Amino acid sequence: MLELQWPWLLLLLPLPLLMRWVPEEPSREAALRVPFFSRLKRLRGEESREGERRWLMAASLWLIWSASLLAASHPQWVGEPVSLPSSGRDLLMAVDISGSMEIEDMQYQGQAINRLQAVKGVVGDFVQERQTDRLGLILFGTRAYLQAPLTYDRQTVYTLLQEAQIGFAGEKTAIGDAIGLAVKRLRDRPEASRVLILLTDGANNAGELTPQRAAYLAEQHNVKIYTIGFGAEEMITQTIFGQRRVNPSRDLDEDTMREIAAQTGGRYFRARSLEELYQVHQTLNELEPIEYDEETFRPTRSLFHWPLAFAFVLSALLAAGRWLSPRLTARTSGGSR
Repeated sequence: MLELQWPWLLLLLPLPLLMRWVPEEPSREAALRVPFFSRLKRLRGEESREGERRWLMAASLWLIWSASLLAASHPQWVGEPVSLPSSGRDLLMAVDISGSMEIEDMQYQGQAINRLQAVKGVVGDFVQERQTDRLGLILFGTRAYLQAPLTYDRQTVYTLLQEAQIGFAGEKTAIGDAIGLAVKRLRDRPEASRVLILLTDGANNAGELTPQRAAYLAEQHNVKIYTIGFGAEEMITQTIFGQRRVNPSRDLDEDTMREIAAQTGGRYFRARSLEELYQVHQTLNELEPIEYDEETFRPTRSLFHWPLAFAFVLSALLAAGRWLSPRLTARTSGGSR
């Protein structure tokens, strides 16, 4: 449907007609200038053509004026209403990219992959599923960084997660700083929508804020935290003395993770494999269901440039015609002598 944002501007369309009633300044010439007698006959023959030119000029100027007013009234095409489901949740994900995430204790299609690769696959799918949430991404190691602020642009969040590399934020683990950064970004959002999902495979050994203090701040600002302890509990390594069975998750501080979740009203999850990590995120989808509060909007497309371009092209043609006309006339007169 075509709409005009400022239709009242079209009331100015008759304005050029008012110029017909503006009194002309009286002529100050002393006498009438008469052309040469040899040109009288030709000039008489041109009177009718001159009248046609004036009529064409007036019509062209009227079209330019009308097109300019139409462009100024800002025409736009308004489409049909489109439903936009939305959720009230603001969900931040804090992902550990410290040095320990390089341990290859995950299996995917029979091949060993490191922990960060597994996280990219599962959390990436989780990002794509949360179609109506505002999502954000925090990456932390020795320091915590806000990689993606809260946004509806899931594709950007997904891309930034896939581009994360181990060690970008340092080799250690600053869990407290990651929580503190999340609280800072969520504290001004609606209280019922503040959610943080924190995934780590170790214990806090860096940063200025302890996990306990960070959890207290989260509790004060009603930020719910779901913690995920990630990493296998058994792994076979090859040494000079042969194969040895080790626990690659011996540094995981599960007690602190449980404490943080309990204090903020969330839950702690333990994921020992790719399959368990996937199940954790399916559970999170159930615990924090996607709410659909339907909103509608009508897409609009501005069209002012079309009448404006028409006015510009017609003006250019008139200017070119006025510039060429006397030269063509002079050339024709010279050839007829």
